[in-house]
Amino acid sequence: MSSNKTEKRILIANRGEIALRIMRSIRDMGHCVIAIYSDVDRMAPHVLFADEAYCIGDPLSYLDIDRLVDICKTYKIDMVHPGYGFLSENAVFASTIAREGIIFIGPSAESISMMGDKLAAKSLARRHDIPVVPGSDGQILPDEDLKSIVKEIGFPVLIKASAGGGGKGMRIVKNEDELEEAIQRAASEAKEAFGDGAVFIEKYIESPRHIEVQVIADQFGNVADLFERDCSIQRRHQKVIEEAPSPKIDDILRVQLGQAAVKICKACNYYGAGTVEFLMDANNHFYFLEMNTRLQVEHPVTEFITGLDLVKEQIRIAMGEKLSFDRAQMHPRGHSIELRVCAENPMENFLPDTGRLHIFRLPAGPGVRVDEGYSEGMDVPVYYDPLLAKLIVYAENRKEAIARMKRAISEFRIEGVSNTLSFGNFVMNHHEFIDGNYDTLFIGKYWNQQADSNTSISVEESLIAAAVAAQWQAFKTSSNTVEPRPRELSLWKKRAANR
Repeated sequence: MSSNKTEKRILIANRGEIALRIMRSIRDMGHCVIAIYSDVDRMAPHVLFADEAYCIGDPLSYLDIDRLVDICKTYKIDMVHPGYGFLSENAVFASTIAREGIIFIGPSAESISMMGDKLAAKSLARRHDIPVVPGSDGQILPDEDLKSIVKEIGFPVLIKASAGGGGKGMRIVKNEDELEEAIQRAASEAKEAFGDGAVFIEKYIESPRHIEVQVIADQFGNVADLFERDCSIQRRHQKVIEEAPSPKIDDILRVQLGQAAVKICKACNYYGAGTVEFLMDANNHFYFLEMNTRLQVEHPVTEFITGLDLVKEQIRIAMGEKLSFDRAQMHPRGHSIELRVCAENPMENFLPDTGRLHIFRLPAGPGVRVDEGYSEGMDVPVYYDPLLAKLIVYAENRKEAIARMKRAISEFRIEGVSNTLSFGNFVMNHHEFIDGNYDTLFIGKYWNQQADSNTSISVEESLIAAAVAAQWQAFKTSSNTVEPRPRELSLWKKRAANR
């Protein structure tokens, strides 16, 4: 270990590809890399890369605040980077770390708390003249006049949980007869998933695009937007493919989105990296959706078009430094696309898969980056999110970026688990994506038809698959960020394989 007095001992409170990605930037900066790992992650790449690594116990221990704080105190940790998922947007974790005199590499607990409540965030946006989707002013109350609210905004409407995300506690309602039952079901699901049954109504934007703006701010009031990402290719309200910049955003709209994102940051005294998310309708009207107070999975596409290392910026900001760049001199350069390579079967509604990675060989060459969390020979465990790696490409223009992604997909070899490479190739070759005319309904419109035409399973197998997916989703939401998958999945896999 270096004897440099300015060296910091930085613990990454995470696992997998994001832990390893953060560690590489920390190592570049000359700091000491500290890993944590659960029993099943003992030989994971992020553990082997670190200068020091400490076991935290069972697979769900990444959520154990007391255990993590104890490790920080015992091993004299200077700074903690939460990554994304797990405790990254947990205000209690951020404030607990700060109280121990340890630097939390992220925003303040107050900002995390404020933006973690969708209703509070929408109210804040409304007060600062940022467009929000029309809807109820707050939580739906038992004696609320729902008919008057719906009459004002019109059907279809969306019932949404105030807490949480990922499509849970969400119902689309197309007519008045469905309204009350949809509210009850959404509230019940939200209560079970997040411990909070609060729901609200907003206008359902049909065929929207999901556009988000990367923001970063220091502790001196300097806030910068780092342009937009288009995250509209989604399954179950979760992103699969992202690109930057968006093929549908012109310079004028880009400035308007950036200004709205900066307003939100200033309104909640934000510092660190974050993402302000918007829905955009067919007429390019955009509406504030939410703010994620952490690094995003898709941050590499922004790094490619800006030339910045967002993790290094986060660390510098946490250490009290100003932004290292002049935003006024920046413009998006080139084009970048990211594919989330997940252990999922896209032919079976993206059902998560498990197994051993008998072959796991990464693509390379000009303009190709892979943020990996596994290596060949490892088992994909049942306990976590199925993300194996992120495949990111960069080129001078979008056409060349698509071609480069197709080449990289063809070089990426995975055997042992189902994965989303075939889906990524399908998207890259689809005329709607090539033309940039896609929206959040892309998978339902195009891929599901493709999957149905290539797959036929029995009624029994369908029921087993649905039960497995439901159990996995329930377990996932109960732990907030960890995404376990039930062992019954292996039973379904065997039956499907023998059909």
